[in-house]
Amino acid sequence: MDTITAPLVFPHAQPPAPGIVTQITPGVLWFRLPLPYRLNHVNIYLIEDSGGWAVLDTGLATAACREAWDAILAGPLAGQRLTQMIVTHYHPDHVGLAGWLASRFGLPLSMPRPEYLYSLALQYAPGDLGAETYRPFYRRHGLSSEVTELVLARGHEYLRRTTGVPTTYHRVQHGDALSIGARQFQVLTGGGHALEQAMLVRPDEKLFFAADQVIARISPNVSVHAMEPDLDALGIYLRSLRALRESVAEDVLVLPGHGLPFYGLHVRVGELIEHHAQRCGMIADACRQHPLSVAELVPHIFHRDLDEHQTGFAFGEVLAHVNHMLGGGELVLETDAGGTDRYRAA
Repeated sequence: MDTITAPLVFPHAQPPAPGIVTQITPGVLWFRLPLPYRLNHVNIYLIEDSGGWAVLDTGLATAACREAWDAILAGPLAGQRLTQMIVTHYHPDHVGLAGWLASRFGLPLSMPRPEYLYSLALQYAPGDLGAETYRPFYRRHGLSSEVTELVLARGHEYLRRTTGVPTTYHRVQHGDALSIGARQFQVLTGGGHALEQAMLVRPDEKLFFAADQVIARISPNVSVHAMEPDLDALGIYLRSLRALRESVAEDVLVLPGHGLPFYGLHVRVGELIEHHAQRCGMIADACRQHPLSVAELVPHIFHRDLDEHQTGFAFGEVLAHVNHMLGGGELVLETDAGGTDRYRAA
């Protein structure tokens, strides 16, 4: 994810401190769980339900996140009950503790079907989605053998960062009306960052739970992976942003998966669209003199040193832009004698 400055309005100047819950509006609470990454937190929201609180997203399966949950349940939520959980998408920081919460509190899970099924695939068939799939994928796009092995040496981190999902769930899909307590939310979904990420809109209260689709200060990672190497993930994401601008009012309070809640949805959507247009322009400029592989393009887009974790994200993000530009006729594919794909500006 990349830092962006946005002219937005932030009603909460600071996030909740560890172990503290902030009230967004009566019946909607917000707290944070720690992440061991450069992006060091995930937002968790609680929505008042019949007899307790519904949980929106769960956090990562780490001791730190479990301890933070325990502090919340023993402190601000002492004596109160959790009723259900809604998980927006399959990324570990959002679904990671779903199995733990389900087994500990008997919480039923609601989730979009593609996000649920992909969580199951990663849980039960990790070998099919691991190194032997990614090694030729990385090599085809110019990542050196040495860097490829460094990236792959991290292993199947998904299994270490999640507690699985329950064997039954309730499917939510685009256009559904989801009732939580006295409130009814409209379910929206969008791809690009994930497969079919769920978002919740409550027009009467001007609330928009945006998950990771729209964040204030960072651009959500939009990547291509080995399972779908030719996917136009960026095109899917841009279409989702334009649909949000058409279907969700400008004056909602955006409650994102990371960062601070903010006003200015349509402004931020425009900034994100422009951000990706600029990245496509940078790739086209880099490919005018001679063709470049995805690995060779990464330093043209990311101007800082990247560790193995960040390299995987950066690689996938650059490929997402390349695939989008190929589909739009802005780049031409050239494969060399060694089987490496490179791209020339059209």
